[in-house]
Order: sequence, then C-alpha cells, then structure tokens
Amino acid sequence: MGLVQVATNTVTSAVSSITFPNIDTDDVYMLTGANIECSTSAQLKLRFTESGTPNTSSNYDGAFKLMRAYNTFLNRSDVNQTSIEVSRLGQGSGANTQNFILYIYNANNSSEYTFVINEAVALTSSASTEGSAGGTVFTSASEVNGVNLFFDTGNIAGGTFTLYRVV
Repeated sequence: MGLVQVATNTVTSAVSSITFPNIDTDDVYMLTGANIECSTSAQLKLRFTESGTPNTSSNYDGAFKLMRAYNTFLNRSDVNQTSIEVSRLGQGSGANTQNFILYIYNANNSSEYTFVINEAVALTSSASTEGSAGGTVFTSASEVNGVNLFFDTGNIAGGTFTLYRVV
C-alpha cells in the first residue's frame, strides 16, 4: 500500500473555504490537515462536492469518541447534519492548531454511500488538548468528486491540507 499525492493547499492568509475537486477514481482517499488555524473559535467542517458543488443536504450522519485531557471522555453522535465535523473539537483561535487524518471510501461510486473514518487532535479555545476518533456516512448514493473544508464561523487562517489517493 502506498500514497499518491493528488493535491495540496497551504493557507498563509485567511480564506473562507478550501475545495479539492480531485476525487476521480474508486480508490480510497486520505485527506490530512496540519497546523490548521482558525480566525475565531470554531469547528472545522467538511462537505462533499458533486459536480464541483458542495452538497448541503441533511445527509451526513456520524459518531465519535472525544478524548479530553482536562475531563472525562465523551461519546457523541449526530444524524441528518448538513456537514461533517472533521474532529468534533472546538478549536480556539490564534496560535491554537488542529491536525487530522481522514480516510474517504466509496466517494466516486454512485451506487454506494460515501464513508469517512477520521482521527484528530486540537488545542481548544480553553488551551486544553482534545482528540477525537470516529466516522461519518454521507447517506446519498451519489458520485462524490471532491471535498470542501470550512470553519462554522470565521475563516481558515493557516495550515496545510493535502489529499492523497491510497494505492
């Protein structure tokens, strides 16, 4: 098994979102984020794109385990959401950062749901470390051809996002 880099985007000045319209095979894809910063205290979100347009329907269902350094662990699940919370972590602004890895399955297959397995760690708005592990299903049998990343409030202030194809 190996990785082929498909695309990368390093943010050095604030942007509202980043889109990778590069999912064009039935392979598994891996999306990483390193040193992601937000201009406000917010949560990093993801929507799948179809024909280059982010799908905002209520077809995202997920479940996660939150591992908090400052408190007990917490289970969380959501159904019928309009996006995926990449880490389920509330990230602080400024020097606080987030890192994640997402594996994307069945994205380019129009007869299957798209699944995501993800792991993340962040320094929260209260300067505490949190981690999360879980998964999401996009409950639409459609041909997903990309991903769109954004914060629920504020802009992406910095960081590097990279999309790989797993071969």
